[in-house]
Amino acid sequence: MAAVVLVATRLLRGPGPWGRSRPRFGPPVCRQFSSGGAYPNIPLSSPLPGVPQPVFATVDGQEKFETKVTTLDNGLRVASQNKFGQFCTVGILINSGSRYEAKYLSGIAHFLEKLAFSSTARFDSKDEILLTLEKHGGICDCQTSRDTTMYAVSADSKGLDTVVGLLADVVLHPRLTDEEMQMTRMAIQFELEDLNMRPDPEPLLTEMIHEAAYGENTVGLHRFCPPENIGKIDREVLHSYLRNYYTPDRMVLAGVGVEHEHLVECARKYLLGTQPAWGHVKAVDVDRSVAQYTGGMVKLERDMSNVSLGPTPIPELTHIMVGLESCSFLEEDFIPFAVLNMMMGGGGSFSAGGPGKGMFSRLYLNVLNRHHWMYNATSYHHSYEDTGLLCIHASADPRQVREMVEIITKEFILMGGTVDVVELERARTQLMSMLMMNLESRPVIFEDVGRQVLATRARKLPHELCALICNVKPEDVKRVASKMLRGKPAVAALGDLTDLPSYEHIQAALSSKDGHLPRMYRLFR
Repeated sequence: MAAVVLVATRLLRGPGPWGRSRPRFGPPVCRQFSSGGAYPNIPLSSPLPGVPQPVFATVDGQEKFETKVTTLDNGLRVASQNKFGQFCTVGILINSGSRYEAKYLSGIAHFLEKLAFSSTARFDSKDEILLTLEKHGGICDCQTSRDTTMYAVSADSKGLDTVVGLLADVVLHPRLTDEEMQMTRMAIQFELEDLNMRPDPEPLLTEMIHEAAYGENTVGLHRFCPPENIGKIDREVLHSYLRNYYTPDRMVLAGVGVEHEHLVECARKYLLGTQPAWGHVKAVDVDRSVAQYTGGMVKLERDMSNVSLGPTPIPELTHIMVGLESCSFLEEDFIPFAVLNMMMGGGGSFSAGGPGKGMFSRLYLNVLNRHHWMYNATSYHHSYEDTGLLCIHASADPRQVREMVEIITKEFILMGGTVDVVELERARTQLMSMLMMNLESRPVIFEDVGRQVLATRARKLPHELCALICNVKPEDVKRVASKMLRGKPAVAALGDLTDLPSYEHIQAALSSKDGHLPRMYRLFR
């Protein structure tokens, strides 16, 4: 009780030694404010005499951190985007990938991805490279796609010179020792086994749909090394490929969070006039083929009943992916196709991001909400410099494959129909939101800068892309969808395919007005 009285007394008396105490008796003491002291009668809207003028950040309607691009004498492009902070992301992007392997053993790009950041002319091992990066708080990564190879490092901005020197050494002077080649063969063998055993078939289906759409040309070539080529690829094979595709005119050194002049200076120091490990021979055998869309079907019969064992196993499913040719990312129709893909949306039968995520997209409203037996329905859009592919992936019980395919074909036909203004506005807003949220991340900005400069020698800024998205009208979506539906389909199927309709029937359904498959009459069930 005494403690409570003591606390109450202190509160009534006001603060202790850190402020002016109020006396227990008599009138309160008035605090002297600045208006009645050193600066009398000066309003807050006027500057105080004797105080320096503040300098405020200003904008003139243009972004002050636009992407800067410089081309060196050897053709290499240096691109940077300023982003304030302690760390930076720097990397080299190369116009190289599995689409250029038509004249080589398939799987070279896969090998180069696994061999990245191994021993070089200056570094004896991968551990030495990682220790060098750790001094600057750095991490490294290499990713290959069908048309681009990307070596990237995120580290403290003060270590930019070290990082660019390391990247140049990794890209141009890899040792490719026998021991590293053997370890890479084992890693690729394990990855291929894992690819065939994993419950999620999306990577395998993506490979199959590209093969169905483009046959044995450009982006239809395998991104993963075929098992029969693992033992055939050696240092000489890799050098013959690197000699033609790892040339300065096919490279971009991109950086985010760095000063452009400093990055150009480092590029001239480490990437200009450098003799690569495979010799300074001019590229003479570069594949400049344009992607040829063929359409077709690729099927893989497989027992999917035991792919996911455990307390809650995934049921046996058959996976179907149906695609049609869209357009390249260099064409004006790329933005309407991106909006159409967002409008289709889709996902699993249970929302992965909490209640409501993607629930207003067409594949949720028209497919997953109406057909409880559908396990998955998702739209994907793959786009390259000379072609594109819009596809829908669906999964269901093997006994309902035919019905599932008909549902997909109906959704494709509906794409060319009337587009509701509300759903279009929702798709545009969702696309802009996703774009802007992703570009909050420094590594994503780096990849965006590098890929755009590699493809177009310039970069569209986010506000320019948002303006293009806002300009998409319902008639634009209907126009690109109608044009797409005039092409031949590409079909990939995985699992129990007993009830899978023929390619001709799927093509007929996509050419019809309602998307229905032709009726089949059977004498015996």
